[in-house]
Amino acid sequence: MRLTSIHLYPVKSLGGHDVAEAVVERWGLRGDRRWLALNPDGTYLTARIEPRMLSLTAQARSDGAITLRDGHGSLDVQPAPRGEIVPTAVSRLESVRLAAPEAHEWLSTRLGRELRLGWLDDPQRRSVATDHGGHPGDPLNLADAGPLLLCTVQSMNRLNDWIADTALERGEDFEPLPISRFRPTVVVDGAVEPFAEDDWKTVIIGGVEFRFAEACDRCALTTIDTRTFRTAKEPIRTLARFRQWDHKTFFGVRLVPVTTGVIRVGDEVSAA
Repeated sequence: MRLTSIHLYPVKSLGGHDVAEAVVERWGLRGDRRWLALNPDGTYLTARIEPRMLSLTAQARSDGAITLRDGHGSLDVQPAPRGEIVPTAVSRLESVRLAAPEAHEWLSTRLGRELRLGWLDDPQRRSVATDHGGHPGDPLNLADAGPLLLCTVQSMNRLNDWIADTALERGEDFEPLPISRFRPTVVVDGAVEPFAEDDWKTVIIGGVEFRFAEACDRCALTTIDTRTFRTAKEPIRTLARFRQWDHKTFFGVRLVPVTTGVIRVGDEVSAA
């Protein structure tokens, strides 16, 4: 098997970007999900509530800063080690630091609501929950439940086949869904069977070791078309038919780094 793509999402729920290589840290990929959009009451905004967030992109820079972009311009935002500490409703995290005021204005203007951009200064302040496969001492960035999400090309192909069959039964038009709907951090090609990843306990990518944490339950975010930002029934409708248990639908697996290092597109991937 081979690693075919790596994806970073520097700001939670904003569009991300592909990279040719990434540094694996204990809490996830360097530059991935260290920022989030905060409402005035300390809760965080996600694309499940505001799909237009997906029209904005954030790109991680080598100096730790990020660049925010939309169709009209961009803004560079620096980490805020001395930023104001504010409470947040993120699970297992009491507070984040605020970015510079111009970042708040940039987000608020584009999304039409009062927002602030928050930064997680130290991911070791947050942990992977035990009910999501965490072990004592496992740190976590601002991802929902696990440091990395792995998806395979074979599973995506099988899902698209199922969606096509469902559409045919209903007399509906069908267009294959891109794997980006699931916001994976790493995508692997060459798995022997679709959904083989469900049974992996250990994954090694280019010499960096990861352990299986859990299968990833999917939310309504996957139903948002990233081109039109409209919500549809797929893929949740078909996943509920073929990949539902415990009243949840599943696609992809969450991984926790066991070792650290650099992974690169094209790296050999082994699993057991």
